[in-house]
Parts: sequence; C-alpha cells; structure tokens
Amino acid sequence: MGYDDTNIFAKILRGEIPCHRVYEDADTLAFMDVMPQSPGHLLVIPKTPSRNILDADAAVLSKTIPVVQKLAKAAKEAFDADGITVTQFNEQAAGQTVYHLHFHIIPRYEGAGLKPHSGGMEDNAVLAANAKKVVDALGS
Repeated sequence: MGYDDTNIFAKILRGEIPCHRVYEDADTLAFMDVMPQSPGHLLVIPKTPSRNILDADAAVLSKTIPVVQKLAKAAKEAFDADGITVTQFNEQAAGQTVYHLHFHIIPRYEGAGLKPHSGGMEDNAVLAANAKKVVDALGS
C-alpha cells in the first residue's frame, strides 16, 4: 500500500488542520498529540511523505532521528519526567493508525501507567500550555 496524502499529518503539514507546534525545521515538524497518553506527549514527523519506517528514505530518517532525540530531552526536562518512551508503529497489525511516519515521545513517571491513546481529545488550553513548556525547554 502506498502513501495516502489525505492522512491527518499530511493535512497538518499543508496547514489544513491546526496543531500545537513545538518545533519545526526544513525537514521535520513536532507538535502535541491531541490524545496524550501522558502530559507532554508529542509527535515528531518528517515533512517528506512516507507511510512508515518500512518505506522511508534513509536520508529522511537521518534527519528525523536527531530531532526525536532533541525533543525527547526537552520533554523530559519540561515535564520533570522520570523517563521518556519513544514509540513508532508500522502497519495496522503493529498499531499504526495514521499512515505518515511519526514518532511518539511520551514523558513517563515511576509507578504511573499510560492513558489509552484512543481516549478523548485534550483541552486546547492544556495542549497550548504543554507546548509552551516544551518550547521553553528547547530554548534553555
């Protein structure tokens, strides 16, 4: 199956759907997940279309992974997390629901589980405040 440019992340990249941006460069975009599993849950996507890691160009991955690392460090600091989970799903059997390559960065805390990702959408004010925390951590 090929890349479908009607997916929600492609629409975000085209500016058709708003998001709470925390980082952007020529090759990547990072924004808050609207259904966070933990406060500060964010997503990093390459701007180059690919369905997932299985069809992504290696050059795209080499530009995306350092951004994932940078945002993981910022999220850990911004949310005073004990750790960070980075996940990336490939195809439906593995749990992928949006078919544009993306990495989840999820702050984690000792003894605390994750909320379901299929739950309700987070309040926009909370997402905006959490985005600011990440942006501030990136600047420090």
